Amino acid sequence: MDLNHRLTMSYYQTIGVINDTHEIYLVQHNDTRQICVKKILKVYNKSVYEELFNNPVMGTPRIIAFEEDISKRELTIIEEFVSGVSLQSKIENSEVTLNDIYQYMDDLCSIFEKLHSMNPPIIHRDVKPSNIIITNYNRAMLLDFNAAKNYENDSKTRDTVLLGTQGYAAPEQYGFGASTPQTDIYALGIILKEMASSSKDSCEQFNEIIRKSTELDQNSRYKSVTELKNSILSIQDSNYSKLPPISIWSRLALPGFRTKTPWKMIVASIGYAFIFTLVFFTDIQPYNLITTILFDLFAFSEFMAIILGTCNYMDIHKLMPLCRHKNTIVQILGILLVDVILLLLIAALYFIIALPLPLP
Repeated sequence: MDLNHRLTMSYYQTIGVINDTHEIYLVQHNDTRQICVKKILKVYNKSVYEELFNNPVMGTPRIIAFEEDISKRELTIIEEFVSGVSLQSKIENSEVTLNDIYQYMDDLCSIFEKLHSMNPPIIHRDVKPSNIIITNYNRAMLLDFNAAKNYENDSKTRDTVLLGTQGYAAPEQYGFGASTPQTDIYALGIILKEMASSSKDSCEQFNEIIRKSTELDQNSRYKSVTELKNSILSIQDSNYSKLPPISIWSRLALPGFRTKTPWKMIVASIGYAFIFTLVFFTDIQPYNLITTILFDLFAFSEFMAIILGTCNYMDIHKLMPLCRHKNTIVQILGILLVDVILLLLIAALYFIIALPLPLP
């Protein structure tokens, strides 16, 4: 296995420096040109990386290869490169909304449910905003397992070395006990508190969850991440039940009519009337009646596909992650791709229907 890892790592060449002090580099595969991250760790638990390599956890970077140099007491790993912005940056810039908090906490709890259910469970022990990346699809991913360890239920060994970060490390990490799944829950509670404090939305509903997650006594915290997750979901469901239902008009109205703004409806009406007139009152070729009607409907559908796809009708953009990219050019390319897909689907449907019809 070590030889396979060493061979895999030999295919990657360093192309940039992410953090020279902590020996974190950007590397690229010689053949596939895949961009990855190379880390040289002085503090690590090899068994954690072996477990993550053999059983990848969604929401964490995939471990591609690792090699231990026992003489230097260091572990070199190659892992998936995750593009995005740190949660720390979003908190500092007050960019976290209430809906973001629900999404990020759900993502993180789902990640820890998997980590804590492994045999033996993996305790991260350094959960903090700078170790959480918010991807271009606005999902939270957990990084940096340098301080992670395997948890044994019958272990009574106290933590003797603080490997977490001050402010996020639970009391037991200072030598008052042994790290457990509740150690990660404590850090999640601190992160939830920071997100709620920085958000411009009202987030008082999280106060009790924050309090219970960050109890000094481990036994007073949530018993599991699932319990924490369910508490957040119950608040989310309660809040949504208080919102007025989305009207059928708002969901089905054509672009230009959704907000019922007078000038938008006037412009949209003129545009739709122009397209209708152009398609149905312009004779291009002397087709028979059935073929002519079918062709006109096809042409009208193609025009409407461009409008609906571009204007995000029925929130169709959620099916194309590029449409929600933070880069405007990428967003435009994503919208164009949605339009092209809709045009091709309509064209395919037209030819399926028109194929058996007689020619003019």
